[in-house]
Amino acid sequence: MIRTIQLPFYAKLCFILVSLISFGFIFCLGKDIITPVLMAFLFAVLLLPIFTLLNGKLKISRHVAAACCVLLFAAFIVGILVFISYQVKDIANDFDTIKKNINTFIVEIHKFVKENFHVSIGEQKKYLDTVTKDSVKNSNASIGSAIVSISDLLLDFTIIPIYTFLFLIYKDHFILFLAKLVHKEDHVRLKDILSQIKVSINNYIVSLIFEMIVVSVLTGLGLYIVGVKYFILLGLITGILNLIPYIGIAIAGLITLFASLSGTGETSIILSILIVNVIVQLIDNNLLVPLIINSKVEINAFVSIIGIIVGGSAAGISGMFLAIPLLAILKIIFERIESLEPWGYLMGNHVPRKFTWRIRRAKA
Repeated sequence: MIRTIQLPFYAKLCFILVSLISFGFIFCLGKDIITPVLMAFLFAVLLLPIFTLLNGKLKISRHVAAACCVLLFAAFIVGILVFISYQVKDIANDFDTIKKNINTFIVEIHKFVKENFHVSIGEQKKYLDTVTKDSVKNSNASIGSAIVSISDLLLDFTIIPIYTFLFLIYKDHFILFLAKLVHKEDHVRLKDILSQIKVSINNYIVSLIFEMIVVSVLTGLGLYIVGVKYFILLGLITGILNLIPYIGIAIAGLITLFASLSGTGETSIILSILIVNVIVQLIDNNLLVPLIINSKVEINAFVSIIGIIVGGSAAGISGMFLAIPLLAILKIIFERIESLEPWGYLMGNHVPRKFTWRIRRAKA
């Protein structure tokens, strides 16, 4: 018979914090290895229903079913990239027009600064020349880091499909491994945790895809109304980059402003694009995210923001993308372990309307 050791609160808190710090340190130390594995795990969970259909109901072999799932997912990604590349090629044909409109736009900015801030055009050009020279001096390091980032990205694009394929093949193997780690009387709880993790991740990724589609349609429609030429491409790019918290929409806005110069260099079109992006972001942050994303993962905004910041500082954009599903997994595990249940409640979004202390007074 196994004896359960009852530890005081401060000892439990110490063990929990030490465990979290250890996991965080290991993740930061091996992020280049762990991040592709976690991304592949998310994609494998997303593809699991298709894999179950092919392998379970259609009786296709495990290896062939996994290969079909990975190829189907890869074809979807490649299709989006091919569409974007064709549209970018059309924008490249308008490069001369874009260059001309950029010059016109810069001249208008110079005039605006001169009229409102009383800074001559010559002084503005001197300042820009100084900034340009400083940026050229630092360009070698920037180019080197960009090359390293591109090489890491290509490596991830190669190895993530392989990891996804292996996760699908060895699904039952990993489940049996987890079953061997816990006692048989806890298998029901383990099964519930795994099933909830699968549902939560599936709902989160499907919700992200739906949010991407809605943001793409709204942005494309708004850009079409204000008269931007490549509104379909720019709407799609905005929806995809919106998946990256905080910085994604800023990058999409810059791309949209640059591409809009293929039609005209007027300041009014720039302001119209900014207004469209602001309106879409207000709809996304106040309607889509609470109704679609937060309702699926059930994590409060405070914990989500902290998780995204920590994930971004630990593993960059990939860490920011992985933060929410990892928090959802931790919340599910915490809620089903009695000693960790308060931490699961802390991460949740079930805020009580009112709390009243119920203290029993000792009888005299």
